[in-house]
Amino acid sequence: MINEMRYSIHTSFARRGVLLLASVFVLTIVGRLVTITNAALFCPGWPVCIPTDRIGYIKLFHLILVGMASLVMIEVWRKAWREQRHHPSILPLTTVTGVLFFGQAFVGAIEVTSHYPTHLVVLHGLTAVALWVSLAMLVFVSGTLKEDGVADYQFGWRQRVKDFVILSKPVIVLLLLVTTYGGLVAGGKAFPSASLTLWTLLGGALAAGGSSALNQYIDRELDKNMQRTSKRPLADGRLTPAEGLSYGLALCLLSYYLMAGYVNLLAALLSLAGIFYYVFFYSVWLKKATVQNIVIGGGAGAIPPMVGWAAATGNLSLGAWILFAIIFMWTPPHFWALAIVRLKDYERAGVPMLPVVEGEEKTRKQILIYTVELIAVTLLLPIFNLAGTIYLVSALVLGAFLLYAAWNVWRVGGNKTAWIMYRWSSMYLAFIFLALMVDAVV
Repeated sequence: MINEMRYSIHTSFARRGVLLLASVFVLTIVGRLVTITNAALFCPGWPVCIPTDRIGYIKLFHLILVGMASLVMIEVWRKAWREQRHHPSILPLTTVTGVLFFGQAFVGAIEVTSHYPTHLVVLHGLTAVALWVSLAMLVFVSGTLKEDGVADYQFGWRQRVKDFVILSKPVIVLLLLVTTYGGLVAGGKAFPSASLTLWTLLGGALAAGGSSALNQYIDRELDKNMQRTSKRPLADGRLTPAEGLSYGLALCLLSYYLMAGYVNLLAALLSLAGIFYYVFFYSVWLKKATVQNIVIGGGAGAIPPMVGWAAATGNLSLGAWILFAIIFMWTPPHFWALAIVRLKDYERAGVPMLPVVEGEEKTRKQILIYTVELIAVTLLLPIFNLAGTIYLVSALVLGAFLLYAAWNVWRVGGNKTAWIMYRWSSMYLAFIFLALMVDAVV
């Protein structure tokens, strides 16, 4: 056992892991010296600085070590993604370690330029702890390797890029960004600055894309049984489970760092809550546990406009909660219409969607009921004087079209009317948020 461990520790990946551990250890000690001696005051600037006193060279040395450790981290990351793409632990651990490493450097830089806000100081400390835990686990697991892996890409880089994009569910991400921006504009009653728009939407896209990737990682075996999802990258085997998990975790972590650093704490926490809601509450538990999976799980997709509202205002007032309620009520009729069309898929996969458990007739009735309730909720904004005439007229017209589609689902039935309802409901959500934005700025 001892000889086997000694042999495995001497794989090239394990050696790089130990080197990374040593680099971060030295970096941590010097960083602590910078804090104790206040060396940053005598060498201002980032990522380089010019010492104004001898003690400032401690800060300069720290920055040099950051650069050297970064190169080691990049090499470990490159080797893991090239040679360990099938390993269920090493690739995710390496990816998370890399994001935490650069995330800590990012937070440290933002702290300096923003005069050390409390939430970033706390995040910096938590990231340091998480980094050490992740790095220790990575070194331990890499020590169990008996030999180095080999690059065995089955597809070219174009296909791999395409598959990672598919893993993010870009169409769904785009719709969520529309609602996020709607909350951003409605909350601020004006078009936001370019920088706030960029960081809010980029953070939101990473959160939504990462959550979608983790959802596909969790559902990879289930997806094989459904015609609609059987060709997804993980279900089809074009990407490994470790790649899907690593990609999803990386995007989710990056989204939080960007939101916390460039937007505000409330928006970052809401985005994080949406990730946990969708990944753990819905994907892991609700989806296969209850016929109310879509009803309760709809809260995850309803959080993005609240993120936008919080980004613009720093708080959550009544308007933000009404936007949440709109998407919460929109989700069941939208996905139940799809469930009718894909009834056989959900039956084979064992997912207790409403038409599978209660039958198509009851589902059609519920679609109509929820559509009426949705339209009523959209009218709360003008009732509470949170939206004007443009929004009111748009909500009534769009609601009439959606109600007509839901009425056809109930009275006529069949896959064709359900598919129309599914498509119209997607456009309905986009257009009603567009109307809200126009109303807010006119």
